[in-house]
Amino acid sequence: MSGEMIAFRRILHSQPELSGAEYVTTEMLSERLAVEGLTPHVLKTGTGLVCDIPMAEGLPPDAPIVALRADIDALAMDDRKDVPYRSQHPGVAHACGHDVHTAALLGAALQLLDRRGTVPGTVRLIFEPSEETAPGGAIDVVNEGWLHGVQAIFGLHCDPRLDVGTIGVREGSLTSASDHFEIELRGPGGHTARPEQTVDLVRWAGRVAAELSDVVHVSEPKTTVVLGSVHGGAAPNVIPSRAQLSGTFRTPDVEVWRRGRHFLTEALGEILSAPEAPEWDLAYTVGVPPVVNDPDVTAFVREVMPAIASVVATEQSRGGDSFAWYQEHVPGTYLRLGTHDPSSGAPRRDLHSATFDVDERAIGIGSAVLDTLAYEWLIRRSGW
Repeated sequence: MSGEMIAFRRILHSQPELSGAEYVTTEMLSERLAVEGLTPHVLKTGTGLVCDIPMAEGLPPDAPIVALRADIDALAMDDRKDVPYRSQHPGVAHACGHDVHTAALLGAALQLLDRRGTVPGTVRLIFEPSEETAPGGAIDVVNEGWLHGVQAIFGLHCDPRLDVGTIGVREGSLTSASDHFEIELRGPGGHTARPEQTVDLVRWAGRVAAELSDVVHVSEPKTTVVLGSVHGGAAPNVIPSRAQLSGTFRTPDVEVWRRGRHFLTEALGEILSAPEAPEWDLAYTVGVPPVVNDPDVTAFVREVMPAIASVVATEQSRGGDSFAWYQEHVPGTYLRLGTHDPSSGAPRRDLHSATFDVDERAIGIGSAVLDTLAYEWLIRRSGW
């Protein structure tokens, strides 16, 4: 089992696919599950799939359902590792561990198949596409009704900060909401020799860039606003008529997240309140809410995990994850999967690094974690 899943992961790693284009990955998963007599359902978007594993014959309509989720897409970046399974597609790489998540969930599915007939209930496998794009493929899974009847959901994400054999657990907010925004400043433009006769947009753009984060933070401390791009002008002697700034709004608090546009609008109104300030517009795109782990489900994880791996507390992250969309509908817990080999002497390559890789023992551990969580949850919900 472990050897097959490592081989499966290496194929995925060498053939990564961007969000919305995971056709080969989807086909590989669908074919492997069909070999086991299961009936995978490809999402209407054409990539990603959902597949049920009935754990007993003749299940009643109210039999419990537990869901396990993995994301399947890759990042738009180069793979610079010197390994036989490095990406064969320039500019596309599994540098976030989604190939590991996928192989671990497939391995868990095969283990659960060996347990059929021992507990009433259904395990629903969710292989989610487009996690790396906002708002993520989880929205498609939810909109197609695949959370109907699900009582709990579990998932895991690679964490190179943790050693292999370790599972990071956190109750409450695990990740942050991540929304995108773009600010456009407008003025008449003019000559750099006479800035007093026009609106100096580059100067105003610099003011927004310097003050926006602090002004928002004073209004609401549980926020992180960071600009990723500032553009304005193309010539040294021309004051432009337009300037654009874009960035992200992040917070671990769900209620603060729901007011993200408000906080940015208020801050821009304060910064650009002077009569000589430029006109401005704010385009705000909702990304994902924060992942908030259910306390009861997390307590269950802490109870059953020590038999599989070493459980440690994990810190709250500013990163976002579309797993949060599931938790808007179903209680669940998202875990951190240790992937670093402490005996290797190698540095801990961060997620999204061009040389990111894992100790592949993590795949088998991830499979055991997901298998155990689903099976033990069904046992307790069914009263066995």
